[in-house]
Amino acid sequence: MKKTDVLIIGGSASGIVTAITGKSNYPDKSFTVVRIEDDVMVPCGIPYIFGTLMDANKNKIPDEALTNMGIDLVIDEAISIDREARTCSTRKGESFEYEKLVLATGSKPANVSWLKNADLNNVFTVTKDKPTLEKILETIPDTTNVVVIGGGFIGVEFADELNKRDKKVTVVELLPRLLAQAFDEEMSAKARSLLEERGVNVICGKSVKELQGQNKVEGVVLSDGENLPADMVILAVGYQPNVGLAKEAGLEINEVGSIRVDEYMRTCDPNILAVGDCAEKRQFTTRNLHPVMLASTATSEARIAGMNLFKLCAVKTFIGTISIFSTGIGDTGFAVAGLTKSKAEEEGFEVVEGSFEGPDKHPGSLPGTHPQSVRLVVSKDSGVILGGEIMGGGSTGELINFLGLAIQNRMTVNSLQVSQIGTHPLLTSPPTAYPVIKAAEIAMRNCNSG
Repeated sequence: MKKTDVLIIGGSASGIVTAITGKSNYPDKSFTVVRIEDDVMVPCGIPYIFGTLMDANKNKIPDEALTNMGIDLVIDEAISIDREARTCSTRKGESFEYEKLVLATGSKPANVSWLKNADLNNVFTVTKDKPTLEKILETIPDTTNVVVIGGGFIGVEFADELNKRDKKVTVVELLPRLLAQAFDEEMSAKARSLLEERGVNVICGKSVKELQGQNKVEGVVLSDGENLPADMVILAVGYQPNVGLAKEAGLEINEVGSIRVDEYMRTCDPNILAVGDCAEKRQFTTRNLHPVMLASTATSEARIAGMNLFKLCAVKTFIGTISIFSTGIGDTGFAVAGLTKSKAEEEGFEVVEGSFEGPDKHPGSLPGTHPQSVRLVVSKDSGVILGGEIMGGGSTGELINFLGLAIQNRMTVNSLQVSQIGTHPLLTSPPTAYPVIKAAEIAMRNCNSG
């Protein structure tokens, strides 16, 4: 029996950050991370293995992030938890006694038992498992027609990367538009248009009936009978919380299949916490259950858990996910935070918008300048910023983080209008027409109209 003050099960983003934050806050405590993988992949970097990096080893999270802090790392699989004894047993026959346990077991690909012939060769589910990813990488050179099933972020990113390899790529999405779970219709349409301009075939509003082939996949049959040639299929149809271990231990699972937690990331057992894709999420503004799976959200939860392991701090709580998404198609960034206009109205808010487009450098004649458009979603009665969407160049990712901070602090458009900003010709939009502030000005006028 090995003893450790804190046992963390799962070694991806949330497990790593919980361990590092916990060790930083409680340096006298011992920490052990148990994970099943030999190598941990950067989760959001996985699609870029196949067209940009060309090597899974270039997408690894180094173990030194843990070991250099004196955190023990064990490559094994946790298979059972005895809550009363505070012990955990592993596949290799080890047992760990803990004071606090953190479940960071992540997610697993959604079940595809509904898809006929999904077991054919050259049909791959997007996992975080390095050997599987390397198998995909090895298979790509011998393929011509690739069908990506699923038009969410992973599907779109895979399609764009494989398109760089001169493959004939088709994305099939069941919903009426790409990225429909994140963006409103206009932004989705722009993303589709750009993907198609780059040579990707996009089919929306159709389901996949079955896969065809003898030993390996040869075609994809759609719900309307259309048969797409395919010598490789990528299944990017979503993920579900990996909660088997938690269920067997008798922890509470909510109605969307996640481990129920409080704002300190504690489960129904005060000695067990849960973070990341396996843990319950609530939307920041509405407080509704929101099963979003983002490494950025997971690491935020992990920091909260790490700080509150042995003593609670009332101001260090997870206050709900803002769902900050960003992606890139070519050199164009797409990003969203908080509520879209359609989602806000569905929830019962009376909202106005403020939109503005300008260059992301100044003057706009500088090389590499990209149009940058900002749309804010604002509560009409209070002026509080509820959400926003951004499309632009390389600065899009950081600009949406700025907007996320405004949402989290319940800033109003008036506060945004009077914000002080720093600008530079090569790095930002002009101070005379900074798109976020201009969008706030327009939203403010819309709040005051009528």
